[in-house]
Amino acid sequence: MSDNRSEAQIRSDALVHNPKGGMPRLIEIMRRLRDPETGCPWDVAQDFASIAPYTIEEAYEVADAIEREAWDELRGELGDLLFQSVFHAQMASERGLFGFNDVADTMSDKMVARHPHVFGADSNEKSPEQQVADWETIKAAERADRAEKGVLDGVAMGLPALMRAVKLQKRAARVGFDWPSTDEVIDKIVEEAQELREAESPQHAEEEFGDLLFVMANLARHMDIDPEAALRAANAKFTRRFGQIEDALATEGKHPSDSTLEEMDRLWDAAKAREKAAKAASE
Repeated sequence: MSDNRSEAQIRSDALVHNPKGGMPRLIEIMRRLRDPETGCPWDVAQDFASIAPYTIEEAYEVADAIEREAWDELRGELGDLLFQSVFHAQMASERGLFGFNDVADTMSDKMVARHPHVFGADSNEKSPEQQVADWETIKAAERADRAEKGVLDGVAMGLPALMRAVKLQKRAARVGFDWPSTDEVIDKIVEEAQELREAESPQHAEEEFGDLLFVMANLARHMDIDPEAALRAANAKFTRRFGQIEDALATEGKHPSDSTLEEMDRLWDAAKAREKAAKAASE
């Protein structure tokens, strides 16, 4: 049987099915998926806005694998995140905006420019703190080049809210708009909690709750705590301890819905005590 494929199609098929094709293979797969005539209808229908939530989700799945030290999963999660970059770059290429190589070159240029102590003439005999200060100086110059005049300009709207709060507060702190210590922040937390208690409507309560969360993020910054990581850890702890409640009830043939709050509180305290004892024994 004759092969009616074009030479370009033959090369494309060979690359797509090459298990060692690397980045060129992935880029070609993405191009084929987006082909308006022969591609996947779902992939063809997507745009930047529809794919952005998946990009955020994949970034969190990378963080989750790292937090769980699930190294076998991490390779796949990093691949999923890389695919998101390839997807966005392909859509940009179709519009004549830029391609994947432009993305890679832009990042390479940025890293070289931001590390003169590695790739330039600056001395690399600096403390990590001095390198962070230098980094911020370079980024400030980059923002100026982009005509970002306001102190808070350029803090991405699409960031998770807690992360964006911390970034906004860091920017403000650079120009002196900051509490001098955690004491003032904690006083403000007490004040905001009281205002939340006194809220007169659901809308007012939502506003005061937001203010309280914002100040909590500020406290995390002052204490050098990542609030996103802290909340993820708290979520994991809650999940773990509630699972122990379910296990304990199951041994009695019961479900949480069959239990009382008092009984579940007792089982929670028992799970908490076991964890503390195990932690003390390991130290």
